[in-house]
Amino acid sequence: MNVQSSENQVEALSPKTLFTGQQVIWLAECASTNTEAQQLLLKSRATEGCTVITDKQTAGRGQRGNSWEAAPGENLTLSVVWRPTFLAASRQFQLSMAVALAVLDWVSTVLGPDPALRLKWPNDVYYHDQKLGGILIENTLSSVGIQSSIVGIGININQLEFGVPTATSLARLTGRHYALPALAERLLECLERRYLQLRSGQTEALRHAYLQVLYRFQEWHHFEVEGRRLTGQIVSVEETGRLVVEINGQLQSFGMQEIKFCQ
Repeated sequence: MNVQSSENQVEALSPKTLFTGQQVIWLAECASTNTEAQQLLLKSRATEGCTVITDKQTAGRGQRGNSWEAAPGENLTLSVVWRPTFLAASRQFQLSMAVALAVLDWVSTVLGPDPALRLKWPNDVYYHDQKLGGILIENTLSSVGIQSSIVGIGININQLEFGVPTATSLARLTGRHYALPALAERLLECLERRYLQLRSGQTEALRHAYLQVLYRFQEWHHFEVEGRRLTGQIVSVEETGRLVVEINGQLQSFGMQEIKFCQ
């Protein structure tokens, strides 16, 4: 394993993996782990599974162009570099499903099996109606498919105070304080397990598992579409990742910017 740090920190990570997390860059502070990982890729310094972890992320990015805020030293913020060249560009969402399931697998090892743990489309991790973590995957495409992927993950671990009521953390749910390196090791192992499942072609098993834990799947709830509040139920997710919702007896599909969940 190759551990590097700009602050000469000694962070002993030894995940039981083939490649994910075998090269680790642990930074005291950075703007975004995804940005740092992208720079490593551009300089050809990132091996398959290279992982960038930081104690303090000052400009983290989330889905829909949102920022990701995390208290310094209290949460897991990391990015993993993979090269899923076996995936066509049209199948990018399969990687998103695999990563989301891996994070949920990992949370389940901490909290135990709990039906309140769900994946909110496309890949946020929820406990009941509160967000525990999020994922941002940035793919570089070639003429034949995906050239590289940077998988950014932010999970609330020890933080207890949040600026929004819809956020939570492992510490808030359990009343415990967690050692971040041990959790990071376990997360990397879960990520590689699901990635290898995807690489071996078990896409239907991944899709089935994803729908089983999808937040509000086959339940009637309120959504916002084009400024209108509508009632619908999620019935499926297309291969491209579009959300299929039944509204007024008709099936409609939506991209990420086209529909919002209402409380």
